[in-house]
Amino acid sequence: MIENGIVFPQDYTKAAEWYLKAAKQGYVSAQYNMGRVYEDGKGVTQDYGVAMEWYLKAANQGYAHAQCKVGYFYHDGKVVPQDYQKAMEWYLKAAEQRNPDAQFNLGCLYSQGLGVLKDYQKAMEWYQKSIEGGCESAKKNLNLLQPIT
Repeated sequence: MIENGIVFPQDYTKAAEWYLKAAKQGYVSAQYNMGRVYEDGKGVTQDYGVAMEWYLKAANQGYAHAQCKVGYFYHDGKVVPQDYQKAMEWYLKAAEQRNPDAQFNLGCLYSQGLGVLKDYQKAMEWYQKSIEGGCESAKKNLNLLQPIT
């Protein structure tokens, strides 16, 4: 509410303070939000390393959005060595919980053969699941793959 300016004036610093209080008490969504705050540098100094630490805390508790972010950090090589296999592992954890972003990213890994054998059929399956979850980008990628298969 403070971050979005819905009830109170928007104040990223104050939002970060409240997220931190909740995150330290073990609230998984607050831990994820601390990762976002540090990744985006809103209310705090941007720090991908600290973001990853918070994302991992939430991801290890099964929080799908955080699992997807950890996968992305491995996919992109942000503060950790680029590792498509680890990205795949984290994306799968989130995708199994129907996270459309993770499903989309799995489709990308399969369609490009990153960390796995290139498999257009599996890519299309993941893109389709992502579309069902509301991911618009997956529609474009699926349409690009259909003439190939």
